Amino acid sequence: MNEVLELFRLLFNLPPGASTVADEIDWLHFSVISVTMVMSAYVFGAVFWFTVRWHRKRAGQLTERVEATRLHEGLIITGVLVTFVLWWVIGFRQYTKMTTAPPDAQTVYVDAKQWMWKFVYADGRAENDTLTVPVGKPIKLVMTSRDVIHSFYVPSFRLKQDVIPGRYVALSFTATKPGRYPIWCAEYCGVSHSNMHGEVVVLSAEDYARWSQATVPPGGLAARGKEVATKRQCVACHTLDGQRHVGPSFRGLYGSQVVLSDGRHVLADEAYLTRSMMEPNVEVVDGFKPVMPSYQGTLTPAEAGALVELIKSLREESGQASGVALPTLTIEGDGGAP
Repeated sequence: MNEVLELFRLLFNLPPGASTVADEIDWLHFSVISVTMVMSAYVFGAVFWFTVRWHRKRAGQLTERVEATRLHEGLIITGVLVTFVLWWVIGFRQYTKMTTAPPDAQTVYVDAKQWMWKFVYADGRAENDTLTVPVGKPIKLVMTSRDVIHSFYVPSFRLKQDVIPGRYVALSFTATKPGRYPIWCAEYCGVSHSNMHGEVVVLSAEDYARWSQATVPPGGLAARGKEVATKRQCVACHTLDGQRHVGPSFRGLYGSQVVLSDGRHVLADEAYLTRSMMEPNVEVVDGFKPVMPSYQGTLTPAEAGALVELIKSLREESGQASGVALPTLTIEGDGGAP
């Protein structure tokens, strides 16, 4: 079966798959293209047969009336419907696998801008146009754009995700082979669109450990989040020790089920937290007033990522929620959502 897949990639000039979803996606494409080609051959063959079999032999001769049986029609309709539904189910499962990261995934914050990719890791390290990850480790990308729509595309991983200004989207993958894999922007984003590229560097566990231990910023991204929380006056209305204030406490917030004022329940993940910073009055937490101002255009993507890492470090189940000694400021205008 692997020989069939490699032949398919050779015929369509596809790079070798290097992620856990690459083979699945290629098999789906192979089945869609193969069935489509077979059915197209069947249709053209039927047209040719009808043309030869029932062509008019003399002037005035009428074509014989040809009717398909209900069984024949039913089999064709059912077969086409079942095939398309099956493809949809398989494709949707692949989509959810790429957008839903496992609990042990390593988070990397991605900031797209004309014309570069910036990657910020949970330990505070940052790289431009190079994403360094370990082989076999689930990676969760939390992505946003600083200016226009970009599209994060890694052909070898079979990953493609539009990155939109003012919104945060998540994408998950697990690399299976060490190496260097190109990153492209697959959405026209300006005059230097073709120059907006980078690479994913996949290292073995040993090489990644050596890389991650070299020049690690002190305190990591969560420590940077403490500075941002003070600088942007988040601690004026959000406590870090679990006590209720103008807005929900950061302690124990990440990973919890948040009850909104309209009765809905949402998971407090990276997407929810960043969305609440940019659009705080869209999903107001039950019991709090919608008085938090929007931080859209105020927080940089790196600062938003640092705040998320701070909140993640204060989750109760991690054993790290011992409270962080930060000053409580007194100002007006914050609350309602984290």
